Amino acid sequence: MIHPVCPFCGLTPPTRPARRPAGHNWIVNVYNRSIAVCNDFLLDDVSSAYPQWPGGVAPELMCEGVGGAVTTEAVRIPTGLHLKNAEPVLIIGAGLAGLAAAARLGQLGVPSEILECGEAVGTSWRQRYNRLRMNTCRWNIMLWFGRFPKGTPTFPTRDQFVRYMESYVSRHDLRVRFGVTVDRIDRVADGWRLATSDGERTARQVIVATGHERIAKIPDWPGHNSFPGRLLHSAEYHDPREFRGKDVLVVGSGCSGMDIAGDLVQGGASRVRLAVRTPPHIVLRNSAWGPNDLLAAALQRMPTRVADSIDKFIRRKSIGDLAPFGLTLPDEGTFTVFHRDEAQPTIIDPDVVEGIKDGRIEIVAAVSSVDANGVQLSDGTTLWPDAIIAATGFRTGLEPLVGHLGVLDDQGMPSGSHESTVAPGLCFLGYEKGAGVIGPRARRATRDVCRELVGGR
Repeated sequence: MIHPVCPFCGLTPPTRPARRPAGHNWIVNVYNRSIAVCNDFLLDDVSSAYPQWPGGVAPELMCEGVGGAVTTEAVRIPTGLHLKNAEPVLIIGAGLAGLAAAARLGQLGVPSEILECGEAVGTSWRQRYNRLRMNTCRWNIMLWFGRFPKGTPTFPTRDQFVRYMESYVSRHDLRVRFGVTVDRIDRVADGWRLATSDGERTARQVIVATGHERIAKIPDWPGHNSFPGRLLHSAEYHDPREFRGKDVLVVGSGCSGMDIAGDLVQGGASRVRLAVRTPPHIVLRNSAWGPNDLLAAALQRMPTRVADSIDKFIRRKSIGDLAPFGLTLPDEGTFTVFHRDEAQPTIIDPDVVEGIKDGRIEIVAAVSSVDANGVQLSDGTTLWPDAIIAATGFRTGLEPLVGHLGVLDDQGMPSGSHESTVAPGLCFLGYEKGAGVIGPRARRATRDVCRELVGGR
């Protein structure tokens, strides 16, 4: 017979609670029977509190999901294991991925500490342009026990998202050390040694969550240093007012490039041109069929041919044909390319489509060189813009940190990026595009951490 009450408060929760009882965060499941237990009921209390469990049976500690529904995932931890007294897991980066990992570890009773080079959470998000809105709807981007405030729009703004991360740290009492830069990680006999700006640290388990958009990448165009106008990366762009009355060339047809082009038009730039090298797959952030990321999640489960057909139909109805305006659709379907190359579509708002159709955003050929004589395009055209904004992507910047460990691929991404653990005790989290995948990846990473902590005892 299983102990009928929480050993700390004496309350008797339902046998299988549909919602979390007040003051209880955990559900312990043994032989398909569940009871709720207090926050103080940690992993090392299991065997002493429930001596009548059959010897050797490992309870399942299951975290409740959003709204109190029990998740199907369970982390099996042997009884009698004192994980709350374990050495803290060190997490590098206080962005969405780092916060998700720390909160999840806390729910599992595992201590952690986040090392953040900036002076606040979400440093990279704070530095992005003012118009920025999330491409992932709030239901997909929110983390465990971390709803957005009432009134938050479907796609939160930059500032709303930053405030969400700040409140998440406070709500989960996460331990974050700001102003600490980690320069290098090395293997040692009992785990990993971190060389930081605040001295040397060691840990058995390290989670690297510095993000895949860390270092701005500008093409090495021949002669670009002699360009007489202003050349900047999209990471340096903040407000269109500084380009009012200017002739601006935006390079890159990804989400940032398209969004910044629309921002410049609304902000009063005299002329805006968008240089396109590879025609993008375009989807609206929100349409009559709902948020694009929710719709895409459903289409991904369909046969690729069917998903491509539906996507093409929706694009034709919501966006129309942009070929007369210089933007032709790729020959292959959106989901064909996604499943093969993991290439994400370009997500835009209706005002960008309108800007392309009415000529306020001019589509031009790819840039071949930039020098003192202007900008040369691949079709032989020469432009003389006042400014060039290169929305040409980012690098992870992981090479100085872990490049010597042999855990990165040719693109500087963690090897086998779909697997969080690339070496014993070393996890990478947040290197897949799309904030909506952070939650599942964090569950996988923290599960790996717990398993290794168990195996090492």
